[in-house]
Amino acid sequence: MPVRIGDKWTGKILVCLKDGKRRFSELQVPLQGVTPKVLTESLRAMERDGFLLRHAHPEVPPRVEYEITDLGRTLLELMETTCDWTAAHLTELLQARRAYQERAV
Repeated sequence: MPVRIGDKWTGKILVCLKDGKRRFSELQVPLQGVTPKVLTESLRAMERDGFLLRHAHPEVPPRVEYEITDLGRTLLELMETTCDWTAAHLTELLQARRAYQERAV
């Protein structure tokens, strides 16, 4: 798939960055359960796809910050639309699942 919007961490990372720049360690706190390796891989892929910018500051110790791009913000809009749809249709969705389960038994 050319765009990483369906994986486990991309949406969560975007939400963490929606209010401004954050350091790697600042992302790890709300993203409990993500390993440093997976977070690094996700951030690199998101940078590659243009969803975020990586700012490396030449300091000792090194400081790196991540920031969402305008393209990344369009994914936030898509996620918000999906959440709105879910809120509007959750009852229907759950009813359809129950009806399916009853038929399957």
